[in-house]
Amino acid sequence: MNSYANTDTLIGAALAPLDWTRSVGIVIVFSLFIAACAQFTIPIGDVPITGQSFAVLLTGALLGSRLGAAAVIAYLIEGALGLPFFSGGGAGIARFLGPTAGYLVAFPAAAFVTGAFAEHGWDRRYHTAVAAMFVGSVIILLSGWAWYSILTNTPAGVSFTLSVARFLPGDVIKIALAAAVLPTGWALLKRKASGEDHR
Repeated sequence: MNSYANTDTLIGAALAPLDWTRSVGIVIVFSLFIAACAQFTIPIGDVPITGQSFAVLLTGALLGSRLGAAAVIAYLIEGALGLPFFSGGGAGIARFLGPTAGYLVAFPAAAFVTGAFAEHGWDRRYHTAVAAMFVGSVIILLSGWAWYSILTNTPAGVSFTLSVARFLPGDVIKIALAAAVLPTGWALLKRKASGEDHR
């Protein structure tokens, strides 16, 4: 039976082997996790601070590139179809035309890249996990900045302040928290495996 989860990632190693059916289940569960985190919203203008990027980066790191991106795409489809999964309980295809669209469309790429780093062992140590998530966060912020600049027709410096700079302190906290989960999880998994070996 084929395994659809990369065993070099934390979830893949913890739940291996994951066949197609179980992998679909994991994708759905993590899409709901992203939706739940999206409800943590601090309104500060056209683009609110939310827990979405935290959940997207952590999903990529935990599931790997393919399943991580698939979970994020599932989340976006669920929201586009009308489920209240976007920030503040929002929904609908119109979100992909509004001021937050640049961030939304970048989520799958950010999860994929973060997951690819995790598959190469970057999630085993805190500093490399931070680096992997930093790259994913940059992808999200650059895409958000580009779209916001186009949509609002504002100078690059002004749009940078409104769509990137104001989110940097929060992103630092999100990355620090998300990155801490990974080496801790690997340590627990290793301890569990070691305990089983000595039974």
